[in-house]
Amino acid sequence: MAGAIADFEKETGATVKVQWQGRSNVQKLVPALNTNNVPDIVDGPYAKLAPVLGDTGQALPLTDAYAAEIDGKKVSELIPAKYVKVSNIKDKDGQPWMLPYSLSSDGIWYDAAKHPELESAPPASWNDFIKVLDTYKAEGKVPLSADGDIAGYNSMWFTTALIRSSGTGAFAKVAADKTGAAWDAPAVLDAAKNVEQIAKGDYLVKGYNASKWPAQQQVWANGGAELLLNGSWIPTETSTYASEGFKFSSFPFPPVAGQPKSVRADFVGWAIPKKAENPKLALKLATFMLGKKYQDAYGTDAKVLPIRQDAATSPEIASVKKALDSAEEVYLQNDGVTAPGYVEKILWPINDELFLGKINASEFVAKMKAAQIGYWKDNS
Repeated sequence: MAGAIADFEKETGATVKVQWQGRSNVQKLVPALNTNNVPDIVDGPYAKLAPVLGDTGQALPLTDAYAAEIDGKKVSELIPAKYVKVSNIKDKDGQPWMLPYSLSSDGIWYDAAKHPELESAPPASWNDFIKVLDTYKAEGKVPLSADGDIAGYNSMWFTTALIRSSGTGAFAKVAADKTGAAWDAPAVLDAAKNVEQIAKGDYLVKGYNASKWPAQQQVWANGGAELLLNGSWIPTETSTYASEGFKFSSFPFPPVAGQPKSVRADFVGWAIPKKAENPKLALKLATFMLGKKYQDAYGTDAKVLPIRQDAATSPEIASVKKALDSAEEVYLQNDGVTAPGYVEKILWPINDELFLGKINASEFVAKMKAAQIGYWKDNS
């Protein structure tokens, strides 16, 4: 990114003053929006930018960015239509307020050097997946690793299981039901039972429920567990301590027959606040970053997933790229639920109880229903 900005300055004669704020940049943007010192452009994941800029009407429409040309093609042609379709990056007038430059996704990770059979024949159903876990357990291996103190990782088991069985948008519909009645659906209980099966089946590494991140992903990367459900960032996070000869690969969460092949795809990208002093230059910078040179660098140097389908990617994330390219549908983290506090205060704490083995599936559903009724009563 720094290299692209330097090239942009050279090409345009503009000066770009960058504040590298890490993961807290959007959080720090909030108080700035009420001042006269608003940044011209900010980047971040959709889930963070939407509540602050997109959903509040404080972002400029980026229609001109999508109409701009990069490498002889319109920007709108470079971003796969299925990505834009699933993400609500349009304002009330139907204009896009975000321009993505990369994606994050997830999968069930493993060492392909140890398990070439998973590359050629990944589990084709939940039952197949459980059979794989049972096989590892019978062989004296630890089937799964998980850092139990990361609620966002824990909740992926439930939300993904529900999306697999009921389609993209299924969890979002449940979460939006102010009466809570949607939690009574059999598919919701079935998804929770899948999580209970994992939590109480003696599949997880000992101590996962009292561990501190990144202890258990380190255990996995060192060969102490066979599988890990986690994000596309895992090869980068664990490569420094992975065992010798480790070959990163992954397969999607097991599909359900009769449902479209779906994979999670979360945008990371640019937004321009309405109070920006230099919106035209900011827009030009955002589109400049989609040049193939920089998109290739995201894929091969940063080892993240570029938004452009024609961009290069590193071998470590090739399996996720393949899954995304072949997916019929994509869905967002938490199925796109961005209602303030819902995920953090309702879903995560109660789901943690389920995933850590403190409650069963029926108790989880009952607790979620009651908490959700209270949430919407307080937030309507």
